[in-house]
Order: sequence, then C-alpha cells, then structure tokens
Amino acid sequence: MPSYSSDSDDAPTTRRRLFGREKPLHAILGGGKVADILLWRNKNLSAAILMGCTTIWFLFEVLEYNFVTLLCYISMALMTLIFIWSSGAGIIHKNPPERRVITVPESTFRWLYAKINTTILKLYDVSSGKDLKTFLMAIAFLWVLSGIGNYFSSINLIYTGFICLATVPALYERYQHEVDHLARRGNKDMKKWFSKFDSKVLNKIPRGPVKEKKKF
Repeated sequence: MPSYSSDSDDAPTTRRRLFGREKPLHAILGGGKVADILLWRNKNLSAAILMGCTTIWFLFEVLEYNFVTLLCYISMALMTLIFIWSSGAGIIHKNPPERRVITVPESTFRWLYAKINTTILKLYDVSSGKDLKTFLMAIAFLWVLSGIGNYFSSINLIYTGFICLATVPALYERYQHEVDHLARRGNKDMKKWFSKFDSKVLNKIPRGPVKEKKKF
C-alpha cells in the first residue's frame, strides 16, 4: 500500500471515507445480490451481465436494430428453445428450467425503487436552499451532463452509465484508501476556492433590506 504525505491538518486520527460514509460499500449498495454483482463478488454472474448489456448495446447502436423487432426476435428464440427443450426432455434426460428461475426477483425492483426515491428526495433537499454550495455543484453537474447528452445518443449514455456502475464500485472498493486520500485533498481545495468565491463575489451582491414580519 503506497504511503501519502499530507499536511498536519489533513491527517486525522481515523481515516475518513469518501462522502463521510461509515458503513462498508457493500452495505451502502444494499448488501444483497445487487451489491454482490456491482462489487464482482460473483465474477461469473457480473461478467455475464456485462457481456449481455454489451451485446444489447452492439445490437442497438452498431447494428441499429429496432427495440420492438429485437424484443420479438429474442422472445421467439427463447420460446422456441424452451418448447424444444420441454418436448425433448425425456430424450436428453434434463428438465427445462423452473418458472421461478427465469423471473426477476422482487428485491431487485424494491432496491431500484428505493434508489429512485432516494435520488428524488436528495434533489428536493438540494433545491430547498439550505446549502448554496451543493446547489451550485448540482446545477453545474446537470449542465455538464446536458451538454454531454447533445453529443451522445441515449443508448450510448445508458451504456456508459452501466459500464461505470459495473466497474467504479469494484475499483473503488479495491483502491478506496488512495481514492479517499485524493478526495480529501480535492474537497479541501474546493472549500478554499468556494470560500474565496463567497467572499469576493457572493458577499458583494447587493441585497434588499429584510422586512420584519408584522405580529398580529
């Protein structure tokens, strides 16, 4: 593990994790099968999902298949495979997969709904005016993301997001000490920059007098 030199005020007695988290990354991601997949605890399943999404991206973006057409082709192929498998199960002495095996677990949707609701609530909290720095950073991030969206198709953006989701958590878990160190230094520099911006720009903006509320 490489060692890093730091200032006296940047060397806390306990290691501060990214975003001030206290729980392990696996617990933050839900602690279930989804977390195992994102952190590559089950390498075969994670690799299969990554290859499957890459194949879907290749079919849509490179071969330019229509979504409805591709969905129909996949459904016909799976139905034909299961029909042949079920009809010849006595010959090959192997039964087709059970119904529960091919269904998506409800826990996956619950995790997805929980993450969507958490994101919506965070956006609401950021927009409530309690933290100006966080609000400006969120606006800047969305503005940059909207600019990127002008140059990439939706399929490419979704696929890029999935690649980041499938690789960044696992890489961070492996190199979290190095990333946490760089994040601390970056956060420290950002606070210094915003403090200067606040004192030289925001504090010089004229504001009207605050009217006292009438008491009845």
